[in-house]
Formats: sequence, structure tokens, C-alpha cells
Amino acid sequence: MKSGWRSACVLALFLTASAISAQAQDPQPESGSGWIDKEPVKGSRFMVAAANPHAVRAGYEILKAGGTALDAAVAVQMVLNLVEPQSSGIGGGAFLLYWDAVSKTLNTIDGRETAPATATPERFLEADGSKMKFSKAVVGGQSVGVPGTLRLLEVAHKRFGKAPWATLFKPAIELAQKGFPISPRLAGAISKAQRFGLDKFPETRAYFFDDDDMPLPQGHLLKNPKFAATMRDIATQGADAFYTGEIARDIVAAVNETSLLANNITLSDLQAYQAKARPPVCVDYRRYEVCGMGPPTSGGLTVGQILGMLAQYDVRAIGWNAEFVHLYAEAAKRAYADRALYMADSDFVDIPAAGLLAPEYMKSRANQIDRSQSTGKADPGNPPRKQTQNLAPSESRDRRGTSHIVIRDAAGNALSMTTTIESGFGSRVMVRGFLLNNELTDFDRQPEKKGRLVANRVEGGKRPRSSMAPTIVLKDGRPYLLIGSPGGSRIINYVAKSIVAILDWDMNPQDALETGHFVHRNGKTLDLEKGTKAKGFSAALVEKGHKIKARNLNSGLHAILIRDGQLTGAADPRREGIVLAE
Repeated sequence: MKSGWRSACVLALFLTASAISAQAQDPQPESGSGWIDKEPVKGSRFMVAAANPHAVRAGYEILKAGGTALDAAVAVQMVLNLVEPQSSGIGGGAFLLYWDAVSKTLNTIDGRETAPATATPERFLEADGSKMKFSKAVVGGQSVGVPGTLRLLEVAHKRFGKAPWATLFKPAIELAQKGFPISPRLAGAISKAQRFGLDKFPETRAYFFDDDDMPLPQGHLLKNPKFAATMRDIATQGADAFYTGEIARDIVAAVNETSLLANNITLSDLQAYQAKARPPVCVDYRRYEVCGMGPPTSGGLTVGQILGMLAQYDVRAIGWNAEFVHLYAEAAKRAYADRALYMADSDFVDIPAAGLLAPEYMKSRANQIDRSQSTGKADPGNPPRKQTQNLAPSESRDRRGTSHIVIRDAAGNALSMTTTIESGFGSRVMVRGFLLNNELTDFDRQPEKKGRLVANRVEGGKRPRSSMAPTIVLKDGRPYLLIGSPGGSRIINYVAKSIVAILDWDMNPQDALETGHFVHRNGKTLDLEKGTKAKGFSAALVEKGHKIKARNLNSGLHAILIRDGQLTGAADPRREGIVLAE
């Protein structure tokens, strides 16, 4: 065992399933006035927030026993795979920001899925050249990219972990064997997904539905012995057990059996997968440095652009009102316009990242905003860059099968990790107790438009563009705020708005997360969250020329504020997450 690790933690790793099922089953309405508001959680030593009480308790016990933030993240992710399978797991990918308290450095690791080596830009085109419908593309092995989450966690654990790797899988193994009561959120997701192919493939249908093909209900004790066996193999053999050998062969077989297309992932693709260390993307905002993940996710750059434009205004003086929402929407439109044209996998596309965040460019984009009225759909800008590419804008919008984790340990290490299988329940293909992603549908299915290539087109070995935006805000060179969210292409809006609420308006993190959302993705509408005060700004925004749509904006934000030696944590009331601390 590694020095300093208390092996006795294994005995205390979980409360019984019945003891935490009451928390896991608290009704969590989708949005607005139906929320059960949550209180901010205080701590001084360590803290963990994630999307399900079972997963949070697993991480908490690891931290309590002396584990690092990364150790806790491994345990949290494995349990989330079990209790929130619609959102993330070892069949998907993730982006990690990790603050190493010893070296005082911010590290970012890319565990995004990759396209099969033999994939071509025409992968999702029909015989007549038309774009394949999303509903057809998503269900089955044709949408599965090479998973990256396990390799990312193993690489990070070797650098930042303290507890023995195998120990971190015990919570998920124990819970998979004993079973857990299906939460309200999972029950609702199963029922809804039946209309979208969740019951199409035998293994998936047998797990999520009863003998009469009815969705398993809330409170049903769900066991997953196949997943427990998979966890044991990975615990003892490392991530290679997943990327080589029998698990890898079963993944390839399941993908081919369910695919509508050729050129699917192979054993060679799995064996060749690498999690990549990449430089963080940071932007100065007021007295802070807001850092995120760079390409292949668009999250760090686009959040940075929104904040860079808003930095030109006295947001604190403007306050929380329709005037601010208008400014925010106009900034978001311009950032999303740049995202659509320029952002993709930087290993394949020359992205003008520095130019997109250059202060003079941000100022010029902000100067295009008319404070009195909407300027309509925004065009991409012309950031400083070394060469000009004749690209066409992307129309791909990633879906919402995603989760977010924030953790700070007693030694001061901290992480923000967004993890996903893309849409709810991914490709709907299940193997050895876990679901496989549908990440290839995050590429643009139309690779060329009017003679111009789309940056985010499918290419062999390429990573699809994402909107995941795990963020760590630094103040005086140290972590101040850890934040992130699921929500598909809306993630960027959820994170940027919440950062403004905390940094500019001094909201505690819980109030910031519960503040009503407003979302603009440079489409036809400015979306305001139903049942919240944000919806009350409709008339004033319509007067400024915005087209308003009221929606349920189901974020899953988690945040930890680190200030004056105290930790303040928050979990989004729109989902089932909690915060635990000491």
C-alpha cells in the first residue's frame, strides 16, 4: 500500500444503501418554482460535490481517509457510472482540470473520445449525400468513439494519486453487487429514453426494463453484477484491462453487431488511445484568472470570450436585470459564432486560440454590441491568426448526457472534471454492464458546405468538438472557484453566467447556481428559464428585439468557492447532487 493511506477506510466506505436512498430519492423537479432549494455547504479541510449522493459519499470517505482529490474522483466516477448511467461512465470521455498543491500548477488532461482510424468525413451522409438524421445516427455502434475516461483517470492517478488504484473501485463494486434504489431522475430518464431506442438492443433492454418491457420504476433495487466483474478486472489489471483483452474484444463485437455502418472502432483503435496533457486556456477577468480546457472542447475558449466581452462593462453596477441579460446574450452570440467557425480538434485544425482571447479582439467584439437593441444573429469575427482558412460554420450541438464533479482535498489539491457519454444513455449499446458513448455524433454530420470544409468534420483519429467547460478560477495564483456543468452546448452559458454571479455580484455559490438561467447560442431565440426571475425579463428583452423562448434549462452545476480558508460548496437544485465536506 502507498504510504499514509489508511486501509481501514474500506470498511467504512459506505453507509448502507437504505441509509442514503432517502437522499437519492428526494424529489428534484426539473426547474424553477418547483425546486427544493438547497443550502450552501461549509467546510475547512476537504469537499466533494457530484450528481448523486452515492457517488459523493464514496468520494467523501476517500478524502476522509487521506486520499487526494484525484483518488476521490476515481471513486466518484465509478459510482456515477453505476447510479447515473445515462450521463457518464467508462464507456465515455472526460476533461480534467487539476490543481497540484505541491508544484502549484494547473494541469489539464484531455480524455475525449476519438473517431476510428478508418472513419471518413462522409460517415453520416446518406447515399444521396444528405445528412443522416440524428435519431438514426445516434442509436447503435456507428456512433461509438474510442472511450477515454479510464485512460485519463489512470494517467492522472499515476501523477496525482495516493491511494492504491484497486481500493478506489471498491465502492462501485460493493454497490453494484448489493444494488441501489433507482432514483427519480434515473427512473424518469429510462421512461423517456424508451421512445428513443433504449430498448432496442437485448442487453440494454434486459437491464433497464422488466419482463414486460416496462421501464424499471423509481425505488426498484437495481443490481449490476456484470459491472462489478468489469470493475474487478480494471481494479486489478489497470486500464489496460479495458483497452486490451476480453473487455476490448467485447466492446468491438458489440459495436459491430449494432452498427449500421462499416469502419467502426477496432482493437487497434482501443490499444492506441492516449489521454493527452494540454495547456490550459486562461483569460484575465477583473482580479481573477479564469482557466478552462482548450480544444477539442470549445468550453474554455467560449467561456473566456463571453467573459472577455463582458469585462468591457461595469457588470457589478448594471446588476441582475434585463439590461445585463441583453449584454450577456449579445456577447454569447458572438462567442458562439466564433465557436462554430473556428473550434475543433487542434490536432487536426489550426485554431487561432490566442487570437480569439486577445484583449484587443475581445474589445472590438464588445464594441459591436448595441446596448439598446439586439443586433440579430452574429457573424464570426476575424481574430488575429497566422493563416486564413476557408471554413464553413458548424451546426453541431452536443447533447446532454453529461455530469460534473468538483473536489478539493485536505492538502489543497483541487479538480474540476466534466464527464460524458454524449446524449442520454449514449449509443444505447451496453457491454459488460456499462453503456458506450455516441460521441461521434458530436462531429458535424455534414462535412462540407458550399464548397467549404467544416472544421468539426469526422476524420480518422480525430476528437469531436465538445462544449464541456470544467473551470478553475485563480485568484492571486491559487484556486478560488471550482465550477462546471452538464447541459450539452448550453454548458458554456450555464458556467459563464454562474461565474459572473459569483465574481461580480458576490453571490454565494448556491445562490448563483439557483439564479435563473438565460442562454443564447446564436440561434433564433434567447432562452429564459421557466419558473424563475429570469423569465420575468421577457417583456424588456422583447422590446430590445430579442425573440424569447421559455424553457426548462436543466443544468447540473457544481461549485466550490475557496475563500479566507473556508470552503463553500453548492449543488444544482435541478438535479440530485449533494455536497459533503469536513
